[in-house]
Amino acid sequence: MTVRVRFAPSPTGYLHIGGARTALFNYLFARHEGGTFILRVEDTDPSRSREELVRPLLESFAWLGIEFDEGPHVGGPYGPYFQAQRLARHQAAARRLLEEGKAYPCYCTPEELAERREAMQREGKAPRYDGRCRYLTPEERKALEAEGRKPALRLKVPEEGTIVVHDLIRGDVTFSLKELDDFVLLRSDGTPTYNFAVVVDDSDMAITHVIRAEEHLSNTPKQLLVYEALGLIPPAFAHVPMVLAPDRSKLSKRHGAVAVEEFREKGFLPEAILNYLALLGWSPGGDEEILTLEEMIQRFRLEDVGKTAAIYDVGKMEWLNGQWIRRLSLDDLLQRGRPFLEEAGLWPQGEREEERLRKALLLAQPRLRTLRDLPDGVAYSLRAPETYDEKGRVKYFQGEKARDILLFCAQLVDELGKEGRWTKEAIEGAYRQGAEGLGVKAAELIHRTRLAVTGKTMGPGLFELLEILEPQEVARRLRWAAERIEG
Repeated sequence: MTVRVRFAPSPTGYLHIGGARTALFNYLFARHEGGTFILRVEDTDPSRSREELVRPLLESFAWLGIEFDEGPHVGGPYGPYFQAQRLARHQAAARRLLEEGKAYPCYCTPEELAERREAMQREGKAPRYDGRCRYLTPEERKALEAEGRKPALRLKVPEEGTIVVHDLIRGDVTFSLKELDDFVLLRSDGTPTYNFAVVVDDSDMAITHVIRAEEHLSNTPKQLLVYEALGLIPPAFAHVPMVLAPDRSKLSKRHGAVAVEEFREKGFLPEAILNYLALLGWSPGGDEEILTLEEMIQRFRLEDVGKTAAIYDVGKMEWLNGQWIRRLSLDDLLQRGRPFLEEAGLWPQGEREEERLRKALLLAQPRLRTLRDLPDGVAYSLRAPETYDEKGRVKYFQGEKARDILLFCAQLVDELGKEGRWTKEAIEGAYRQGAEGLGVKAAELIHRTRLAVTGKTMGPGLFELLEILEPQEVARRLRWAAERIEG
């Protein structure tokens, strides 16, 4: 058997991080098994589907590096891959069930159905369809049609017994048929419902495994009933655990970024996102946490996916992203960070600026958590600070002592520049010797210099940082800060 799996989103918005995780599990399973990974766009609900949202979905997958073997953008032998374009196939399957007596027309209006549901709820009963149209005579059906009612089509569900979902992750899950009503297959306008269309499409596309979120588990018994009614062999099912917010509620925008595109804009690397998503519910074995896509493909097994909900932790995601940033070559980091640098007006103009920027990148790289942190970490290499950290200003830029130390440091820098001894070792030696001569701790000079040169109180080693700049520029920034203290 050749494995065939699919990711079947509705084009109703962005690619949610939970959907991306489900797609990733399908992709890893398909690649591990040498199978086929398919994209099918489930756009049968026109009120919730927008075709223009398909392109951003594809762009998000392309950025992540997840490739589809078949789909609306690449074609394939089982198309069309837009579900709405398969309407004739859905209606043909429904007619067959009607002709075989396995389904029946339902003439109940939405208002009537809503009224009955409310009545059941008032009586403390679970709201469900009462099956009244299941036993209509031909004459009663004609009378209802004469009123202008357009029927939906419902499946005849057995009233007794159980149905078992054989889940590759959760084991056997048993449902009582008494909990199910005669659910709708086709709406009154002739469009299929999800639980019907998905069965017809998965069968037509020879899907062997359906790997999807746990929230779909309750749909599976209905789909198994449709498979049985149509005389089809169902695929294997695997329901992966939900991705929940830290408070164990459903992950939503109130918890921060939840769309792949948002993480891209925030400076996350696709490698880090895939790595993090894979670890949400899947255990690769061992203590390794940094895994390439190829390593994940080699190790992925459905039996290693857990049953319990995975808790989304943006702090862990940022840490993992920082680890991946450290793996980048300098050239790669520069190119990936370019959009963020350009946005901040920090793209170098000329060779000397580029040289300073590349050196600053090397110093900043070990401290970065996202690419959006990049401009803040290297700005000093291309321009003097316009403002100073407020707490640092209060602590280090108050009074004559601060001014005198800044001017003293500027003189030290001038002398080092004139002597041509502008190395981190020479700078450090001069600063420590100068501090000793003043009878103060070296930190008195170091902290004030850092604030004057970068505008910040934290950062990479000061002497490595100063070495990147020309001594004239460092002295200028020191004197400028001293003048502002006087003012």
